Amino acid sequence: MIKFIHLSFVLISVISFVGRVVLSETHPQILKQKLFKIAPHVIDTLLLLSGILLVFQGQWLAAEYGWIIAKMLALAGYIGLGVMTMRNRGTARWVAFGGAMACFVYIGIVAVTKNALFFL
Repeated sequence: MIKFIHLSFVLISVISFVGRVVLSETHPQILKQKLFKIAPHVIDTLLLLSGILLVFQGQWLAAEYGWIIAKMLALAGYIGLGVMTMRNRGTARWVAFGGAMACFVYIGIVAVTKNALFFL
């Protein structure tokens, strides 16, 4: 059940992020509404909490689970690049957006394979 909730928040979070990027290009005034400022933080907090619950439920805190640390580092990259995406304009925005999406894909692949170095 927690896994389903977590995956639901993953989907909601990425759709929300992409939607806010599109809105920032097409209708930036909409993003000034209170809902668009608060909702992403609520969604991402619930996503993070459900991820933490999964770690404890799966008892994945042992040393052989370095893939979780890799996901956390990629998550930090995703957040940082997401902030850059929303604050920049032009080419810088799209480079940051591409990097954020690459982090998102990496996190997903690592979650499925449980291997931080799946590309080797």
